[in-house]
Amino acid sequence: MLVLFLFWCWVLGIVRVSTGVRELDEALEGGVPRGSWVTLTGEPGTGKSILCMHFAWAGLLAGDPVVYVTTEAEFRDVVRQAKMFGLDFESYKVYDLSSRGEPVEVPNIVVIDIFGLLKVARQLSESFEESGEEVRRRWFAVLDIKTLVAAIHEAYKILGVLREEKAKSPYKHVRLVIDSISAFWADKPAMARRYSYDLKVATHRENVTAYLVSQYAMTTKSTFGFGLEHIADGVFHLWMDDVETTREIKRYLIVKKMRMTNHTRTAFKLNITPGKGIVLEKI
Repeated sequence: MLVLFLFWCWVLGIVRVSTGVRELDEALEGGVPRGSWVTLTGEPGTGKSILCMHFAWAGLLAGDPVVYVTTEAEFRDVVRQAKMFGLDFESYKVYDLSSRGEPVEVPNIVVIDIFGLLKVARQLSESFEESGEEVRRRWFAVLDIKTLVAAIHEAYKILGVLREEKAKSPYKHVRLVIDSISAFWADKPAMARRYSYDLKVATHRENVTAYLVSQYAMTTKSTFGFGLEHIADGVFHLWMDDVETTREIKRYLIVKKMRMTNHTRTAFKLNITPGKGIVLEKI
């Protein structure tokens, strides 16, 4: 059956993209199908951000341009943490979207943190004017889907992956990380599904493979805002045992969903190891 499945993947032209974690690639028949939207769900501390680092690092090794959106921390903190796991982002050309100057050369990775989003929101607000009797500027919010889409498009231009400025689809494969997407509907969790669709319509392309982190509410142990899991092509769910009961941290990962993939259906024990990062162990 496995041979037959792989044969049909070849016939259908399914290209696999490495997750950067060997055991996870094996669980996904070689990796994530290119062009997929993968949602990472789970409570804080389960390893979602580190999975994003592995995914971005695997992209850099493969020669893929990377757009890295982080709303949870400044990218310099991401760099410091990644180095602990042997992932040296600074060995590649990195450009921070919040920088005042233009990049000297085409970067390998464009970083969009909260300050980069603020810069884009200000630019949108200053350039947008409504016509009519009440001529006024519209102020774009920092954590707004339209701001996010504009920032991603600006990153594509800087990476040189658009054939023309108004093009929406990169001609070259790009890896997109958004950690976390939940920040964009933090004040309106009921709007999560609508915002998810807006983002997918604007950015979901065959040449873009994305990781989108979805936070879990600590009170309900469920996704903070519903909608993203339904429109995602894949869902990696991470969790940990109740530390008050076990008196130790035990983390787990399971592939709940992955389209076009005969994925492993049992959970892995997830270990975060210095010098290596995430190592998955079959239970």
